[in-house]
Amino acid sequence: MNISSMAIGLVMVSISVVGVTATILLKLTTGGLALAILGAASAVFLAGIGSSIGVGIAGEASAGVITEDPEKFGRLLLLQALPGTQGIYGFLAGFIVMFKLGFFSGTVPALTVEQGWQFFFACMPVATSCMVSALYQGRASVASIGIVAKHPEESGKALIVPAMVETYAVLGLLASILLIMFGIKI
Repeated sequence: MNISSMAIGLVMVSISVVGVTATILLKLTTGGLALAILGAASAVFLAGIGSSIGVGIAGEASAGVITEDPEKFGRLLLLQALPGTQGIYGFLAGFIVMFKLGFFSGTVPALTVEQGWQFFFACMPVATSCMVSALYQGRASVASIGIVAKHPEESGKALIVPAMVETYAVLGLLASILLIMFGIKI
């Protein structure tokens, strides 16, 4: 089983877990708060899974190059770390939902089911774009690690390749932030 099929399998399991959790939460509560929390959790969970797989894929490639030439560690570290930023974006979106819902001030409002779905779907751009882009950024990082292995002087150019994938994670984060902050009235 190769890394890509394992990653796809993990993504499918993750989506199934979110679905089962949603069903359980909706059976336990009839309000929208459970849906809003599920949206925030999905953003953190799915983005985190994508990031961990992406960082792991890049880490395997980095370890191989460092085994041959330990001096390249500094040039490879950023390439390995790049797919991890999507997990941070998902965490940030989850934090913003919790902030907007008043979890940090102690005044959590009762939400309608409609408002809960609004929060849930507002979290989906960051959840899905970060999960998918982290997987592909890990693959792009592996290609860039190959560039650095053969031509260390080109590490700046090699960094641009996986950084381009980051654009779509940032757009997903921006869409979710705008939807959460300005699209939902509570």
